Amino acid sequence: MKPWIEKHFGKGWMALVYLFLYMPLIFMVVFSFNSTRQDANFTGFSLRWYEALTRDTKIVEGFWLSIQVATITGVLSAVLGTFAAFVLVRYRRFLGRTVFSGMVNAPLVMPEVVIGLSLLLLMVGAQNLMGWPERGMLTIILGHTLLGMAYGMVVVQSRLLEVNRSLEEAAMDLGAKPYEVFFLVTLPNIAQGILAAVLLSFTLSFDDVVISEFLSGPGVSTLPQVIFSYARRGINPTIYAAATLLIFTVTIVIISYSVWVARQTRKREREIAAATRAESAPR
Repeated sequence: MKPWIEKHFGKGWMALVYLFLYMPLIFMVVFSFNSTRQDANFTGFSLRWYEALTRDTKIVEGFWLSIQVATITGVLSAVLGTFAAFVLVRYRRFLGRTVFSGMVNAPLVMPEVVIGLSLLLLMVGAQNLMGWPERGMLTIILGHTLLGMAYGMVVVQSRLLEVNRSLEEAAMDLGAKPYEVFFLVTLPNIAQGILAAVLLSFTLSFDDVVISEFLSGPGVSTLPQVIFSYARRGINPTIYAAATLLIFTVTIVIISYSVWVARQTRKREREIAAATRAESAPR
């Protein structure tokens, strides 16, 4: 009996952990198909809340605004995070490096309430001084980019540390200029890390409520803000339908990305193995 327990204890414990994590999501998905507004009893299968979702202009507009904000934020965060990571990894000593590193990493440990409030004061001060920017989509993007850049920098930095410096040195020995080395050698080697930074920043931006609440203007609400405002007024199964669609979308994206990364890894391993065999083959 004891060997059986030792063999299956780990699997059972992991199953309980996953059940604890995903059971609320399962209940939400099930009740998004409920025929009534009750959240305690499943009274029958229905698509009425998905039909209501298509007619809810606030949720639809909030969704498209969140997509636009998250897409722009993901790209900006990955670009800025890549430059910051490259500076910190490749240039070990320069004036103000400690301050620069601390400022880039500060959003990782600072509460979002503090970030949102400080950005609100900054935007209000800038608007009073210059008349720009108006609180809305632009200010939300700026706030989300500040947070996403820090996370993107961490992801790209970890990938840069794994890149073999001898490849860059070899390219420079062959006459490549520094910017050519970056775009032709370094960038392809950290492409997966940059893509991961884009996806992470996109997810953080799409999910954010706190910073968006501080920086949004009249008539500008992201999808999380709309869902949060609905939830405060009581049960609305339309929210369940919207969340269910988001869950399935995110799941498909994650699976697709994982498959792509696995294929790229296998392809690179095959190329390395082929190059090794060609080098070791007798001439």
